[in-house]
Parts: sequence; structure tokens; C-alpha cells
Amino acid sequence: QVQLVESGGGLAQAGDSLSLSCAASGGTDNNYPMGWFRQAPGNEREFVAAITWTGSSTFIADSVKGRFTISRDNAKNTVYLRMNSLKPEDTAVYYCAADPEGNYLRDSDWHYWGQGTQVTVSS
Repeated sequence: QVQLVESGGGLAQAGDSLSLSCAASGGTDNNYPMGWFRQAPGNEREFVAAITWTGSSTFIADSVKGRFTISRDNAKNTVYLRMNSLKPEDTAVYYCAADPEGNYLRDSDWHYWGQGTQVTVSS
């Protein structure tokens, strides 16, 4: 069973930057894609970004493209989300996910989830 633990959330002002980390543990191997989703109050959980096992390909939601980047360090079993030029609409609980079944964009296709970390951006 894979455990995912996020860190790095917090308060920011519009225009600021934050970085999130997600450390994976407990799996027999960790050669799977990882990703980030977010859920704002009253909204469904939405895809933010994903990265393949090798890190050679990344997928970024249009809503954050050009501002957010995803990366990973397989030696540390950790995936990162760098968030620049934050906007109040980026306020949400951010979830790390691992090992998708097929469609990266669909949260139901991901097998493992972290507990989430709150990001709040004020204007």
C-alpha cells in the first residue's frame, strides 16, 4: 500500500509563489505516474498536473499552464508542484495522487491519494 504525504501549503498573496511536495512510501516500487489535483469549496476535485515515471512528460491543466510546473525526484520518491503568480482562484485543498489507471484527468482513475494540503491565496 502506497502512502502519500503532502507538505508546503499555506497562505500566500496574489502574485506570490509556493511549492508543494509529496513524498511516497510503502510501495514495492514507485515507477508510476504522479499528479496533483485540487478542490475548492463547493467545487469538484479538478486535475492540476501530472508527470510520468521518468519525468519525460508532464501534463498541465489549462487553468494553471504557464504558472505551475510539476517535477519529481525518484531518488527521494517525491513529486513537486511549483506554483508561481498565484491567484485567489488557486485557493483550494491540493491533493497528491499516484498510479493512474488510464485517464490522468479523471480523479477516479488514480489509485492512491494524499490527505491534502490547504493553499489559500489572498488578493
